[in-house]
Amino acid sequence: MAGAVGAAGCFSDEQFREACAELQQPELAGADWQLLVEASGITIYRLLDQPTGLYEYKVFGVLEGCSPALLADVYMDLDYRKKWDQYVKELYEKECDGKMVAYWEVKYPFPLSNRDYVYIRQRRDLDVDGRKIYVVLAQSISVPQFPEKSGVIRVKQYKQSLAIESDSKKGSRVFMYYFDNPGGQIPSWLINWAAKNGVPNFLKDMVKACQNHPKKT
Repeated sequence: MAGAVGAAGCFSDEQFREACAELQQPELAGADWQLLVEASGITIYRLLDQPTGLYEYKVFGVLEGCSPALLADVYMDLDYRKKWDQYVKELYEKECDGKMVAYWEVKYPFPLSNRDYVYIRQRRDLDVDGRKIYVVLAQSISVPQFPEKSGVIRVKQYKQSLAIESDSKKGSRVFMYYFDNPGGQIPSWLINWAAKNGVPNFLKDMVKACQNHPKKT
């Protein structure tokens, strides 16, 4: 994704526009995006990041039975995520130098070390030519208030975009961009296998979380 996090920790208007544009028309030309998996209304493409041997991912699809507003609320609700995401060990936000920074520790299976993330995120609810689109952007950041922990590997490269709108029924059309480099001594094939399986499972879990959310009518 083009654009960078500014000094104030905010994302650019252009980054939000890009996520909205991909929701309407997937941007897959001009690069070697490969179709990875197509199942249950979800299509995932991947693009090799040469320096790391890992892949960037783009996810398109429809999540049925979950309204866009609720989906965006569930995605942003860190306390609720601790209840439905079995891989969360620690997850919270705190203010650092005038901006909210999130800390997230993820459980990895033995014998692998847990990973943790320090990142900023921002949500905007946009009106694009009469379409209501919810966009959330997230990116890793380094701040002294969150030093690295012994026994936990810090993920220093993490980017995610999420754009959501109504599917004109009771569900949501979704675009998600995702990249992270978990570091450490994990073979890239294993990381890519986990991403291929993990993204669809995460989306399924998020739909279940929407259906169980107290705000759901």
